[in-house]
Amino acid sequence: MADRKHSKKSAPEQEPTAVEGAESASPAPAPEVVDEPADESADELAQVAGERDEYLDHLRRLQAEFDNYRKRVQRESEALRLRAAEAVVESLLPVVDSLGRALEAADRHEEGQIIVGLRLVAEQLRGTLAGHGLDQLDVQPGVPFDPAFHEAVLMQESESGEEGTVLQVLEGGYLLHGRLLRPAKVIVVR
Repeated sequence: MADRKHSKKSAPEQEPTAVEGAESASPAPAPEVVDEPADESADELAQVAGERDEYLDHLRRLQAEFDNYRKRVQRESEALRLRAAEAVVESLLPVVDSLGRALEAADRHEEGQIIVGLRLVAEQLRGTLAGHGLDQLDVQPGVPFDPAFHEAVLMQESESGEEGTVLQVLEGGYLLHGRLLRPAKVIVVR
């Protein structure tokens, strides 16, 4: 039996339980607050500051890259615009030459030949502009007034026309690549 006494393990001590309805003599212990060492906080703060500086540097580089991109696109756009204008002007040079020849001929020839020459030059100019996408609006007296394509300069009473129709075309209208470039200026029947 003596062996049993020595081999017997002692049970862990248990705190006494409160009896129902009785108040506890001591309050529950407050949770312990563990302070982190100051070195760990400083290291963490330095790491966060380093990450912030990296992000700020990255943001500044992106901003500089975007500014360079914007400036390059602007330069390329301006160069493209100048090349397009150059092509239009170059295609109009033969018309300018033809007008010069017509003016020279006006000094030496009869009026009838000059008119024929000017008609040819005008047709050449129309053809050149049509090659660049310019179309003239087909506006004739008697067609209904359309504010999308016509600009009413004047309204006039007329016995020959129906109210709201074009009486006279003062200036032709044009489309450039299907978009209205200039409306036709017209007189409308009142």
